[in-house]
Amino acid sequence: MSTTMTSSGSSAAGGFRAPVTDQEWSKIGKWGGLCVLALVLVSLIGMPVGLDRRILIHPVLSLGYLSLLWIPLVMGSVVSRHIELEGVESPEPGGRELLAGALTGLIGGAGMAVFILALDNFNLRDPLVNWSPQLLELLTYGRGIGFGALAWILACVLLGLVGSAIHVVPAGLRRVVSHSFFGLLTFAVLEGAISDLSEGFGLEFLTDSIYAKRGGLTVVWSIVLAVLIGGVSMLTKGRLKAAKADYGALQGPERKRASRILFVSVALMTIILPLFLGTIMNELLANVGLFLLLALGLNIVVGLAGILDLGYVAFFAVGGYTTAVLTSPDSPFFAPELHFAVTLVIVVVFAGIVGLVIGAPVIRMRGDYLAIVTLGFGEIIRLLFMSDWLKPYFGGAQGITNVPGVDLGFVVIKGTDPRSVFYLVLVFCALAIYISWRLQASRLGRAWMAIREDEKVAEAMGINTVNAKLLAFVVGAVLASFSGAVMVAKVGSVFPNSFMILVSIIILVVVIVGGMGNIAGVLVGSFVLIGILGGPRQPGLLHEFQSFKLLIYGALLVYMMLQRPEGLVPSARRSQELHQEEFLQDVWLKGEEHEQEEHEAELHAAEAGGSEPDEGSGS
Repeated sequence: MSTTMTSSGSSAAGGFRAPVTDQEWSKIGKWGGLCVLALVLVSLIGMPVGLDRRILIHPVLSLGYLSLLWIPLVMGSVVSRHIELEGVESPEPGGRELLAGALTGLIGGAGMAVFILALDNFNLRDPLVNWSPQLLELLTYGRGIGFGALAWILACVLLGLVGSAIHVVPAGLRRVVSHSFFGLLTFAVLEGAISDLSEGFGLEFLTDSIYAKRGGLTVVWSIVLAVLIGGVSMLTKGRLKAAKADYGALQGPERKRASRILFVSVALMTIILPLFLGTIMNELLANVGLFLLLALGLNIVVGLAGILDLGYVAFFAVGGYTTAVLTSPDSPFFAPELHFAVTLVIVVVFAGIVGLVIGAPVIRMRGDYLAIVTLGFGEIIRLLFMSDWLKPYFGGAQGITNVPGVDLGFVVIKGTDPRSVFYLVLVFCALAIYISWRLQASRLGRAWMAIREDEKVAEAMGINTVNAKLLAFVVGAVLASFSGAVMVAKVGSVFPNSFMILVSIIILVVVIVGGMGNIAGVLVGSFVLIGILGGPRQPGLLHEFQSFKLLIYGALLVYMMLQRPEGLVPSARRSQELHQEEFLQDVWLKGEEHEQEEHEAELHAAEAGGSEPDEGSGS
């Protein structure tokens, strides 16, 4: 029987109003307990104290308090969500859901009150080295234990109530409020980018009035922006979805024309926007582009061919070290000091060879074995570059320094000019996107996707799976080597510690979160994760998350794999693969409904004609 989650304010026709006291107490206890656990865990790892310096709305809300306040809000929404069963009458949402959310918040607030009392009476610095004494002052708002405990109880109850109200209020109101909230949060989080962009356009006076001097939106402008965003949401209601549907319905020459217009618009914006950005934002965009190059290569290996490669950073290292050896005058053994263009050709050849060398031994492995072996190869290459055995050739732990920039004749691109580095990275990203797009629609791309879906069936259909998987390794290695070459020319040096296994993990998270097998998904994943949170050592817009970056990556990866494995921007084929059972179930139900409708139509026709319907018609 099909089941669907309700998240709207309206229920099925004929729904009844359930009594307020008719609660699922075990469910409330479960989610209330999880609320307490999450609040205490986030507090003890030091996130509220570490993020409290970042003000979102001055002086009302900081990122530290937000790291706690979202928990009862989400728990209240989850506990009040009900499952609709096909053919079963569901109760209309109302006071019952509101009470469930409030009780869940009450449990979370009571847990926080007990936690505050424990912090006041026990020294937790011994078992919890990351615990800060400032946490107690932050949780009590500097006004004493009693005030802090009561404030958290009331705040959690209110937030749980608001979370449950999501399922009660009309859909239109919920849409406006959610857009206002997330739009306001976006303005607060992107303060650095907006301020930087306003300076480029000469609009400093506007950002000076919107943002407080110590950071964060002012209260007045927060209200104004929330109203404006809500108004825009009401005016554009349904138009974006209609435009997307119209674009999806286009075919033939019209679809090509619309795609060209969209591509030219995005390309122009990408080229012109950096001219108005400062050094910090261009540096950030350059880092995003480097990781996008890596993610596009890994998307071919993992997203298209379905090969879980955890040692992908090895190809990144090969590109970096090959460029450093061939261009740097300080290369310890061989220093030909070649031009970057000539070096790039050799980098591609070396990366392809390494892709074949690594791919050949592991190509017949599958699943966990493949992941473990590729992980081992990635670490082996890093340790080889660091070893004393190869130190005369690659510099060992000291690496290779004095790598020159990219000489284009009329300009030399170095890391001291982030804007020129971004444009260089943009060229390589455009090339990688074009290669990925052409391969995805080619016979080889279809062979990769067939292997990803079922390798045995693909082999039975005549696909040479060994050659296809080797080609995936080679193409992924070449794209990763591009990123390594540009990164070394940008930084001016290369060290083994730049190629930790963590790079492979983060790139894999980018591909999974964005949407495996989809170029647009990889773009979104790179900008959302690398742009906002940052890379392994590269800061993002929210540089305050530097200490908690891996925790957030892990939690986000677990959530995406459980709730949305197809990613933020999934490809249609990948969504069908991951939700095949649901798709087939929906087809069966729709087919059953269609047969029922045909049967009823025949009955009506028979009654109108005065004849009996055929016995075998319908079911």
